[in-house]
Amino acid sequence: MKNIFSIIVVFLILSSCGAQNTTTEINKKTSDLESNGRPKLVVGIVVDQMRYDYLTRFASQYGDGGFNRMIDEGFNCKNNHFNYVPTYTGPGHASVYTGTTPKNHGIIGNNWYDKEIKEMVYCASDADVNSVGTEDKAGKMSPHRLQTTTFADENRLFTQGQGKTIGIALKDRGAILPAGHTANAAYWFHGKDQGRWISSSHYMEELPKWVLDFNTSTQAESYLKEWNTYYDISTYIESGVDENTFEGGFKGKDKATFPYDLKALSKDNRGYDILKATPYGNSLTTDFALAAIKAENLGQDQITDILAVSYSATDYVGHNFGVNSKEIEDTYIRLDKDLERLFQYLDTTVGKGEYTVFLTADHGAVDVPSYLHSLKVPAGYVDNKDRKAMFNAFLNATYGTDSIVENISNDQVFINRDKVKELGLKLSDVQETIAMEQLSYLNVAKVYTATTMSTTSFYEGIEALLQNGFNQKRSGDVLLVNDTSFISYGKTGSTHGSGLNYDTHVPLLFFGKGIKHGETYDKTVIPDIAATMSALLGISFPNGATGQPLGFVID
Repeated sequence: MKNIFSIIVVFLILSSCGAQNTTTEINKKTSDLESNGRPKLVVGIVVDQMRYDYLTRFASQYGDGGFNRMIDEGFNCKNNHFNYVPTYTGPGHASVYTGTTPKNHGIIGNNWYDKEIKEMVYCASDADVNSVGTEDKAGKMSPHRLQTTTFADENRLFTQGQGKTIGIALKDRGAILPAGHTANAAYWFHGKDQGRWISSSHYMEELPKWVLDFNTSTQAESYLKEWNTYYDISTYIESGVDENTFEGGFKGKDKATFPYDLKALSKDNRGYDILKATPYGNSLTTDFALAAIKAENLGQDQITDILAVSYSATDYVGHNFGVNSKEIEDTYIRLDKDLERLFQYLDTTVGKGEYTVFLTADHGAVDVPSYLHSLKVPAGYVDNKDRKAMFNAFLNATYGTDSIVENISNDQVFINRDKVKELGLKLSDVQETIAMEQLSYLNVAKVYTATTMSTTSFYEGIEALLQNGFNQKRSGDVLLVNDTSFISYGKTGSTHGSGLNYDTHVPLLFFGKGIKHGETYDKTVIPDIAATMSALLGISFPNGATGQPLGFVID
């Protein structure tokens, strides 16, 4: 009997140890998920159309809590560039978060010609989802054209869906592409006569109560007020004169000069959409981001959440007024204040030293070519009408038809393959013939064919950038490169899209948990960002990532 009792005791002890070990193992796995010094929240900030020199040009106008706080407490990569063409918003946001280029993630433009369905498509449009928060099609958007994961997706996978991801931007593509496929939500601003934040059924069937409450508040309406300079305009010596011939302005106002009565001007400028082209669009974005942090409890536990914020108003202001305008200077001064407000809120709600932030841009911008020309700098505008007429005449003379070309867009020529077969021609020969013809045109600097992009490896120069942006399934047959500072655009305002330094050189700042203090002039490229954040979080790199983690940034 004594022996039986001893056996039972031993069995109970072993069973207890087994149960304890199982519980300990579960606790250990949870602890592992929450450990390794991961930040509670990662905030990715993309400033739309922010050239690198906005950090240095306007430095004396910035306070201590925004851009300068990131520089003083964090790491400044001063020689950061896009390593592909084209430098547009859609590809830019996708590349920042996927850690690769259009060659792999497939977002080759904001819009592009789809060779399969023979029509233009938008990078975020999706006919198979429904608008949420509005009755019109502005919400029929999703990331389904993005062919790889983002680091936000990888964080969701790593945390078994426990880490949240939310994307926020005035532009739908600025919210959707960074947040990735698995995001809890992406929100963008629908202006016109609505002035509300919306989403799509890719993420939810109805807006959360906190979004509905925000939309029914007077927050958006409160910014339909006077826009004047934050400081005395006489102190804005880092930009050109206020009245000049290089700026667009708003309908209903004769001169593009301060101040602007936004409420009055909104009637002729698509209602609430006018806010997008003022610094108040960024302020509204910050308001909404703060509301999201609070309502969604972002950064309130040890499992990392990700908030992707894109400040889109800077792009609208740049396109309208140009990179040397008083308006762009004031917009960045005010954005600096919004960043300070965001960081202070994060200090309070998440905890100072408990979150990590990176800030970059989706592209830069060229100085207004008419302004450059006035200073005797080579610059100007491409005459698309004359170029098209010459090209059509060439096609008819060479092939007996101009229908051998299906589409010309994004500096790419798309050839009609069926017509090539019908005429008994070789595609590579047609590509080369068209390339040589285009190269003879005024202000065309270089031309390359899809065959060359697919059969030759380039490691430097514009050729390497073109190749990184070339997607075999989606890109065109002939790629065009215009002369430096020659653009296809109106005579006022700035634009972007090239592989030249004014479009590729953008800020890259890191600060917060796990980030060293310092700076470097070593070259970094946009795909390095997602790799660096993945390394910091200890998660898998995005599945198409080609960037490398910046080890000198991580503490």
